Amino acid sequence: MKNMYKAVFLSFILLLFLQGILLAQDPARFNNEVNELISKDHHFNNSKPVLLFAGSSSIRKWNNIEDSFSGYNVIKNGFGGSQFSDLIFFYDKLIAPYKPDVILIYEGDNDIADGKKPSEILKDAKHLLSMIRNDFPETPVIFISAKPSISRWGLKKEYEVVNKKLSKLCSKKENTGFADVWSIMLDSNGNVRNDLFVSDNLHMNHVGYELWTKEITKVLNDVLK
Repeated sequence: MKNMYKAVFLSFILLLFLQGILLAQDPARFNNEVNELISKDHHFNNSKPVLLFAGSSSIRKWNNIEDSFSGYNVIKNGFGGSQFSDLIFFYDKLIAPYKPDVILIYEGDNDIADGKKPSEILKDAKHLLSMIRNDFPETPVIFISAKPSISRWGLKKEYEVVNKKLSKLCSKKENTGFADVWSIMLDSNGNVRNDLFVSDNLHMNHVGYELWTKEITKVLNDVLK
């Protein structure tokens, strides 16, 4: 009898664990956040190009992104904790309805932390790019590399593999750029700089975003020539 109760208890724990995994992977968990993003009114200067940033919390938490790219009209469609699969799910809300001059994507960071294989992440990146190209065949697309961080430094090798695959993908596609923010966030010894993050050691402070601005601006200038 005791073994039966133990088996039932373990089965219950396993069920809760599996439900937690399924809930964490369910894109619908972002519905409220996405609806808030698409409800925003954008009052643009028609003389400026439109940049659409989409991706995870490194985009969402970029509080001064409009000032960082003051020469452009900026749409900031970042939603925290998202992965490539989530952006694909919300593509029709967060990318398709707009007519941007450049689309910038930051995903992959949470994919790696969630244990996805680099090949799976690349497959999702290709899928997203094909969706964009179907609607915006000539619009430049920039993939921003997954960034290094103190809290996820133990996954360094996985990050390097994913970034290498994304860079290679971009090099083979027309009107597709790659902003390498990984390299610029390392010190002279190849370690992640500890002065670029807020207290959680994952998200960036203003110094980190200043580095991003310089790198992305350089790539923007190239794709908009």
